[in-house]
Amino acid sequence: MKRVIKWCLIAGGSLVVFLILALLLAPMFVDLQKYKPEIEKRVSEATGRPFTLGGDLELTLFPWAGVYVSDVRLGNPEGFDRKDFISLKSFEVKVKLIPLISKEVRIRGIRLERPRIVLIRRKDGHTNWEGLGTRPGGAPPPASKRESARAAGSVPPAMPIKSLNIGEIAITEGSALWIDRVKGERKKLSDLTLRLRDVSFERPIHLFLSAVLDGKPLSVEGDVGPVGKEPGKGTIPLNIALKALNQLDLRLNGSIKDPLLRPSFDVSLEVSPFSPRKLMAALGESFPAKTTDPKAFNKVALRVKAAGDRKHVSVSEGLVKLDDSTLTFNLRAREFSKPDVAFDINLDHIDLDRYLPPPGKENPKKAKPRPSEKKKIDYAPLRRLVVNGTIRVGKAKAHGARFHNLYMKVAGRNGLFHVDPLSLKLYSGSLSSHAALDVRKDIPKGKMELKAEGIQVNPLLNDLLEKDFLEGRVKMSVAVSMTGDDPDRIKRTLNGRGDFLFHDGAIKGVDLTSMVQNVKSAFGLAKKGEKVPRTDFSEFHFPFTIRNGVLDTRRTAMRGPLLRVLAAGKADLVRETLNFRVEPKFVATLKGQGDVIPHMGLKVPVLITGTFSSPKFRPDLSGMFGKGLMEEKQGAEKSESLTDKIKKLFKGLPFGR
Repeated sequence: MKRVIKWCLIAGGSLVVFLILALLLAPMFVDLQKYKPEIEKRVSEATGRPFTLGGDLELTLFPWAGVYVSDVRLGNPEGFDRKDFISLKSFEVKVKLIPLISKEVRIRGIRLERPRIVLIRRKDGHTNWEGLGTRPGGAPPPASKRESARAAGSVPPAMPIKSLNIGEIAITEGSALWIDRVKGERKKLSDLTLRLRDVSFERPIHLFLSAVLDGKPLSVEGDVGPVGKEPGKGTIPLNIALKALNQLDLRLNGSIKDPLLRPSFDVSLEVSPFSPRKLMAALGESFPAKTTDPKAFNKVALRVKAAGDRKHVSVSEGLVKLDDSTLTFNLRAREFSKPDVAFDINLDHIDLDRYLPPPGKENPKKAKPRPSEKKKIDYAPLRRLVVNGTIRVGKAKAHGARFHNLYMKVAGRNGLFHVDPLSLKLYSGSLSSHAALDVRKDIPKGKMELKAEGIQVNPLLNDLLEKDFLEGRVKMSVAVSMTGDDPDRIKRTLNGRGDFLFHDGAIKGVDLTSMVQNVKSAFGLAKKGEKVPRTDFSEFHFPFTIRNGVLDTRRTAMRGPLLRVLAAGKADLVRETLNFRVEPKFVATLKGQGDVIPHMGLKVPVLITGTFSSPKFRPDLSGMFGKGLMEEKQGAEKSESLTDKIKKLFKGLPFGR
């Protein structure tokens, strides 16, 4: 019995030695080079591109089964000046054979050395990756029903192996070149290193990537997984850090669940403070926006949590820091075919003027497009949208005007949207508004109601328009409606009413009371150093209606201690023309002004005509002050005419710019 066992062991050992020797010697007797033409032919047919294996094929069977190939090249199609689309110095893979019998894949390593890809877009717009995989003269073979179902994600791929263990997947000294001959751009990614270590189903896969983009470093490092024994099912953890161009530092943590059948995610993203301006400079690009403040967009940071699946996405604890401003937000979206969006946005403070384009020469007016050239706006996406959200702003500045405590609520569905309310505080007063937009039909309709109370007009106009011509507190109510989606039609269909009531104010630059004494001082034409003329009033009431773009006022009145002013007329917003008549009436003596003679009922009418950009003013002074004016002309024959000076005065008003 012992001899039997002994001879069995000797026979078994001899067989093992023989098999090892066979595995070691077999590659020496197999001529792999004769298969190169067939391999090149098959790959060329599959890709539709020339394919060559310039180096030798090498095969090893023990202790690892391995394949090594060098000088691999996949060419470009005709019409491109670069010969190779993809090139590779060498490719090597080593696998253990015996575990394959039990469907266990054990790979020592997969290595690609000096891979290079060149992406080109020609001047005619064609690219060198178009048609990749298409057979010459025809389309790629149609996929089977099972393959189509897998691609759609309805059928999970069958797992042909029990376990997977890859020591390392490595790409070294890789590079990529992007050439865009349409835009004249060229980008280069060099020194690419990618390593995936300990690739398996049961353990996290460590990822490391580093490269140089146009001379600037880029790196990604982190862990992904474990992916589980059934890839595409279960929860896959993520922990990734990205650093780019010595500027961007991004961290992503969280997980992806069931990525093939029912994908969902729950992640947190954090971007450390960086300068968008410096980031664009590192990319070799100029900053896309020109701002009044050259230091705007110099600091941005982001922190957010996001979760979702195919039916909904939610963003919570969102925080954005933009320069000195802090924005917090929450967002929820669902039913993407008919989007239902809710949001809550809070901004502590912001100076919007910093981010506006710097003042400069106005562009020449372009010819208005013909009606046939205007593209029709498709409002179907808005009709499907459901929205509900709020916006709050602590303090803000826009076009010089300052406001605080802004609150706005937006709601809409089925093409009907409301902003109700919109409220804010400004210049010792308050403003509130309600607005609606109706896009249920092809031509949109809108309406708005605006109310203001106790706003100090002078600092507002100084900040907003840089004009100093009116003082007082205003109470305002405006209600208008309009139709259309282009400015001309909106003005033609503008209808509504309004009422402005100013208290305890003054019109600066003109003294109507002094008109009976001194025309020069009355119209702000006095010598330098003299007191600026003004017309004080206790109440200035401006009611108006708008009908089809024409503003009409019949009862505009100003009341002061000595003066009553009545005004009536129209302003055509479509043609931008004016037609007003203003009648001041003195209702008491001018005692204290150097005149004790009663002037009850004295009138000095003024006609305002012309256009918004070039208004014309014609005070009817000839009948009352003809003699005084003749004396002025005799004393200063070369001086500017009174009418021209009045025009200059009124051009200081907003509509006179």
